[in-house]
Amino acid sequence: MKPAWKAKFGLLQSLVRRDLEARYKGSILGNLWPLINQLSQLLIYTYVFSIVLKVKLSLKGLPEDNNIAFGLWLFAGLLPWIAFTSGLIQATGSVVNQPNLVKKVVFPLEMLPVVPVLSALIESALGLAALIVLSAISSGRLPETLALLPLVWLPQFLLTAGLSYFCAGLTVFLRDIPQTLGVALNLGFYLTPIVYPANVIPEQLRGWVFWLNPLAAIAEVYRDLVLAGEVNHLGEWGVASAVSLVIFLGGFALYQRLRPGFADVL
Repeated sequence: MKPAWKAKFGLLQSLVRRDLEARYKGSILGNLWPLINQLSQLLIYTYVFSIVLKVKLSLKGLPEDNNIAFGLWLFAGLLPWIAFTSGLIQATGSVVNQPNLVKKVVFPLEMLPVVPVLSALIESALGLAALIVLSAISSGRLPETLALLPLVWLPQFLLTAGLSYFCAGLTVFLRDIPQTLGVALNLGFYLTPIVYPANVIPEQLRGWVFWLNPLAAIAEVYRDLVLAGEVNHLGEWGVASAVSLVIFLGGFALYQRLRPGFADVL
């Protein structure tokens, strides 16, 4: 007999695989659609901020003040944000959309919010691979710091999963959560230095943005590791990891507390 954790891990793998297959079932391009969506957002934001608004930046190892450098820099920040929002939005309805599983006594309900989070991370891998290839072509090098990317994925996963538990659990009882989340994410996007450099934030506020917004630190570390080939923002990364862990534990605890009432409501 398999140990319980191995059985649950195998079930989680099957659920993630089924989720990925079901998303684009019947489409010609299949799982290439996430990459196309990511690249389309890249083109739109590059046009608006680099060509129309003429936002400039210089990045070590890449040509200065041109649209290619800006596009790579922007893409590196967009990748974790897209994975975060995609996973969180889909996880929010993961319980209410599957009442049959909720009413099964033996089904591990703690897996439901995690499945779309992992699916979104896997989908973002295509965009990350494209970013690494384009960056290597532009700079003529492949930075060794790429090996440190798992250190960024960990807080990203904890943050997304923690908020997913929080939102998925509350949505069972408060159906306004998905709409509220949409508004919050729209605000959060422009409060996070993704489409604009962090140095344009007033100095007296910049520290607070990095220390209190885990996504800001995660996006900057992505850029450091993939584009600059440097290890910077270690303090911000440490705080982001700690905050993400607290959010994960708090979200999971709330989810488990609300869980006994799921079947009655659904």
